[in-house]
Amino acid sequence: MTLNAADTAFASHLRDDLPDAVFRPLEPRYLEEPRGRFFGQDGLLLAPRTTQEVATIIRACNRARVGVVPYGGGTGLVGGQVMPGGAAPVILSLERMTALRETFATENVLIAEAGAILADVQAAARAAGRMFPLSLASEGSARIGGLLSTNAGGVNVLRYGNTRDLVLGIEAVLPDGSIWNGLKRLRKDNTGYDLRGLLIGAEGTLGLITAAALRLVPPPAAIGTALFTLRDPQAALDLLALAGARIGQGVSAFELISGQGPRFLIETDCPARCPIDPIPDWMVLVEVGVSSQTDAQDLLADLFEAAQDEGLVSDGVIASSEAQRSALWAMREDIPQANRRVGAISSHDISVPLSLIPAFLTRADALIAEIGPFRINAFGHLGDGNLHYNIFPPEGETRERYDARREDVAETVYSLVHELGGSFSAEHGVGRLKPGDLVRYGDQAKLAAMRAIKAALDPNGIMNPGVIFG
Repeated sequence: MTLNAADTAFASHLRDDLPDAVFRPLEPRYLEEPRGRFFGQDGLLLAPRTTQEVATIIRACNRARVGVVPYGGGTGLVGGQVMPGGAAPVILSLERMTALRETFATENVLIAEAGAILADVQAAARAAGRMFPLSLASEGSARIGGLLSTNAGGVNVLRYGNTRDLVLGIEAVLPDGSIWNGLKRLRKDNTGYDLRGLLIGAEGTLGLITAAALRLVPPPAAIGTALFTLRDPQAALDLLALAGARIGQGVSAFELISGQGPRFLIETDCPARCPIDPIPDWMVLVEVGVSSQTDAQDLLADLFEAAQDEGLVSDGVIASSEAQRSALWAMREDIPQANRRVGAISSHDISVPLSLIPAFLTRADALIAEIGPFRINAFGHLGDGNLHYNIFPPEGETRERYDARREDVAETVYSLVHELGGSFSAEHGVGRLKPGDLVRYGDQAKLAAMRAIKAALDPNGIMNPGVIFG
């Protein structure tokens, strides 16, 4: 489908229907993404304040066949927020749609606009005596609309699920400019197709989410956090099973960390540090949330003793204060920043069945060693099977020298993931980075259904052109 440019004539036409404040000068930050793999082209930057203004913009774009690139917090890692080529698009920023419209504490629901920053939603939930459990490293800048569009995961998926599981209803503008008023606060609504679930995770290709009814939960009365050292990833898996047997649903997060991550923190002068010296090859960061009748630190101490008796752990640190807990999490959350400073040759957001994670790591390490003398930083959400398996140049060298090997590395990793029944995109989405992988590894019946849905809802192909389908 051929698209037209958002040129001066198109902008002039829009000015008749929109307030002047919607039109914004285009700054470089709207044309960049964190990993530096994609750079957007100039376009018409619009920042609407209301859902009706969004509808006016999208309706005009559909009539004129002008592409729309939704822009949230710009934190996406697969290039979905920038459009490198083609006709100049409308860049539709949600940064002014930040209202937290209403909180229903007794229903455990908060209604937030798509431009609300995740940290602000978390704070509003706390003020109401509740918790919004979505948590990830970019929560200080990531916006709700982008998080829903990519069905973001984060560290608490083990207990609370992905973003899709935390949304009861949404309001969205469809590609023809019509507004879907789906902000229901219902746990049960069995009235046909799940349009809510369809738009969540669609990466802005089927419409633009403008608000959401978010599911809150009561906060745990007590939280405990610990860092345990392990002999290997199989021991981590065994520890996860032991924690589940002893603590049950109280396990909120279970993060696998290889020693390369903390070593990168030192190499790149990030302030966070591993509290265990020397840095072990493998660790897990465990967090539990329990009732007021249970001492979380004692629970973790008992878990450590039981795991030590089984030969799973050899050392550990249990946080005894909020400052120590924050320091442990800072070590985990600063690893992606250190990765960017080192410069990955190829980054992989993958998932495999839990029991196959040790085999994946052993086999993948051996296959990567055959390609080159690379450093590997494997870390991530072991509790839900999601690992970030990232490949780096040897110390003292840059990723640019090995760019020619990037496709070989990615194909090697993804082919192994596919063989093991996993996914090449666990939580970051497909974006503009992985459409070829979707074709290569995707189920053909599913791909045909996805294309049919796209054609039905967005026949002019204006919504986030190039994302998912290439």
